[in-house]
Amino acid sequence: MTVRINRRRAITVLAAAAGLPLIWQASQAHAARLIRWEGTTLGAPSTIQLYHTDETKARAAIAAGLDELARLESIFSVYRADSAITALNRDGRLDNAPVELIEMLTHARDLAKISDGVYDPTVQPVWQLYFSHFTSNNPDPAGPAAADMAKALALVDWRGIEIDPINRTIVLARPGMAVTLNSGAQGYITDRVAAVLRSHGFVNMLVDMGEPRALSTKPDGSAWRIGIANPADPSRAITEIDVVDKAVSTSGGYGTLFDDAGQFTHLIDTRTGKTAPAMVGVSVIADNATTADGLSTALLLAPVERRQEILRAAGGLTAIFVTPDGVTATVTA
Repeated sequence: MTVRINRRRAITVLAAAAGLPLIWQASQAHAARLIRWEGTTLGAPSTIQLYHTDETKARAAIAAGLDELARLESIFSVYRADSAITALNRDGRLDNAPVELIEMLTHARDLAKISDGVYDPTVQPVWQLYFSHFTSNNPDPAGPAAADMAKALALVDWRGIEIDPINRTIVLARPGMAVTLNSGAQGYITDRVAAVLRSHGFVNMLVDMGEPRALSTKPDGSAWRIGIANPADPSRAITEIDVVDKAVSTSGGYGTLFDDAGQFTHLIDTRTGKTAPAMVGVSVIADNATTADGLSTALLLAPVERRQEILRAAGGLTAIFVTPDGVTATVTA
């Protein structure tokens, strides 16, 4: 049985570049043209789209943004043996911790507190249990054994992340604890790369390092259009939204399925060890991608009666819940 670790790709940017070639005709030399980059961030498809009259300047700015991306991946990637977060998980302690890791773990603890632990960055031992189980030979289709799940859940507690920002140390309270920022770091990286591009003088752009953030409008004054994916077919949009100076983050269990039947997904309720349904997604709109990312995971797992409270307390603006049948609920702060 194969674990489908595709990373979530829950949002599709629609027609942002439709009909706009990379290099325009000479008669349009003084008009802003679209410059586009495509790649990956922490395993997720990523794009940068910006408009400028000087392609060389745009390419240089994108290169600077990609340098920042590479630097931040060396901090946040749980898939890299040399990353800061891997060192923390391996040793249970990190001295001289990068300020970005301190900032993101502080943000993650705050969100965990707001959501009463529905979102918890120390979920990694449970995720690893699911991964190890379903990549073993002849795994039980019912999932990990109850005893193994109980042991993994005993290691999950956001209160056990001890952060000393002055001395730049991070300590995990118990041996075996481990953290992940896979629901959070992509939004943070999006914001940081966008800041680099803005420092180079760019205004009209869409930066998507796994979570898209629209800065200003397109040069013609129109909004960036973002499609919310159909959980049954993430390559197709089930609805569309116009975005200006906002970020959008989507979480859906369909992004990573541990089993062929789709019974177990990568979004884990740390209170029970059970996973979110595969055919449900939620998109959160916020002023920045750091706020939107993580919050989308929290809201997907949160009780219905707490959705608005969590959205408002965490700084989100709107949450759109979807199934393959369409939009099921819209919550505003």
